[in-house]
Amino acid sequence: MNRSVPARSAAAAAATLLAATLLAGCAAGVGIGVPVAPGVSLGVGVGSGGNVNVGVGTRAGPVGVGVGVNQRGQVSAGAGVGASVPAGGARVGAGGGVGTVVHDPASKKSKPDEESGYFY
Repeated sequence: MNRSVPARSAAAAAATLLAATLLAGCAAGVGIGVPVAPGVSLGVGVGSGGNVNVGVGTRAGPVGVGVGVNQRGQVSAGAGVGASVPAGGARVGAGGGVGTVVHDPASKKSKPDEESGYFY
């Protein structure tokens, strides 16, 4: 019996992980991703703080990366790795990843410098 994780399973898990990373940052959350092109998924979900998020991600094997935005306008980016297995008509996966807020409209640093007009 071959117990290795098929590439397709790993890719699906990476997409799931990516969605979770983007949708909830480092917190817990739940979401769903829908493939929109080969290797590209659009995801939507809710994080543990009640933040509704939407994101887009791509994957290569078990590794995924992407970007998302929540209802407060915070833009986040993330990367992760994971694996999944078939469970009935769906797949169940797990993994780990990192994410960070790359733009926060409420942050003083997201506003233009009054003198130069440039963002800092």
